[in-house]
Amino acid sequence: MRFKNVCIEALGYHLPENVVTSEDLEKRLGPLYEKLKLPAGRLQLMSGIRERRFWDKGVFPSEVATVAGERAIAKSGVDREKMGCLISASVCRDFLEPATASVIHHNLKLRRDCHVFDISNACLGVLNGMVHVAGMIELGQIEAGLVVAGENGGPLVNNTIETLLSRSDVTRSTIKTSFASLTIGSAAVAVLLTHKNISRTGHRLLGGIPFAATRFNDLCRGNDDSGSGSGWSPLMETDSETLMKEGCRLAGETWQAFKSKLEWDNGDVDRLFCHQVGTMHRKLLYDTIGLNPEKDFSTLEFLGNTGAASLPVTLAMGEEQGVLQPGDKAALLGIGSGLNCLMLGVEW
Repeated sequence: MRFKNVCIEALGYHLPENVVTSEDLEKRLGPLYEKLKLPAGRLQLMSGIRERRFWDKGVFPSEVATVAGERAIAKSGVDREKMGCLISASVCRDFLEPATASVIHHNLKLRRDCHVFDISNACLGVLNGMVHVAGMIELGQIEAGLVVAGENGGPLVNNTIETLLSRSDVTRSTIKTSFASLTIGSAAVAVLLTHKNISRTGHRLLGGIPFAATRFNDLCRGNDDSGSGSGWSPLMETDSETLMKEGCRLAGETWQAFKSKLEWDNGDVDRLFCHQVGTMHRKLLYDTIGLNPEKDFSTLEFLGNTGAASLPVTLAMGEEQGVLQPGDKAALLGIGSGLNCLMLGVEW
């Protein structure tokens, strides 16, 4: 993929007010920790995540995604009438049918002849949505489009804890498959893309490349894709060690193809934004692709893994904090279960 006419015009995000620390989760798991003689502080030590955020009970993904979308639109100054596509790309959805995007489209009061649909691809959803909107802009089908995600990790974390506490057969070995679920947090994000002719920022989306290793589709699986509602009881099983190893191996292969596609080398990259999983994952990722981790901007310590919102929220917060300067080349490094990898290049 190479784009000549696409700009990332604005980023918007919305975070929950409810902060839950890793220590809080371990206190809830106290009986299990005592039974298995697990040391306190294990969760933060292994993940690097000291806290994450959860929405209030009953909050739907569409509600928080709408807030992020409004913020991106207001920040951009782009007329809503120019929005030709709206994609909701979070793991969490209001319901199976209709598309959560239909609720957000109504909330945002976008035009009627707008493409409105969901894209679902685990933690890569927003990046996939960006590619789709960028392609439509490049083809001259639309002038601008919006990709949003509202991730609600609270129900997954809560149900994981309740399930672990209710089981009598849990061992140190079996608890490993639930570890990744305890790193999940909540966030909402919006990415507004435009044709360069109506862009005021000139933040260019240059292109990128996807790679897949789908023989590893069984390393992380969840049993529910709903985002809210009183009956939601999601669970997820993850082979974290193999997922990290094979995900970073796939990232290494993708990075070589990415550099070839954009005609970059490692020295060209000024800033890095990766999917936020954990400190060990980040270290192995940058060791594998040979990049300086000091160029990385991190949010995992206080947000945890927020699914498809993770990388774009990190990008939005990085921009907000001034880590991107005019002319900087930034790499967006997306890795998601499946396994799928998508890397995009940006010139700020």
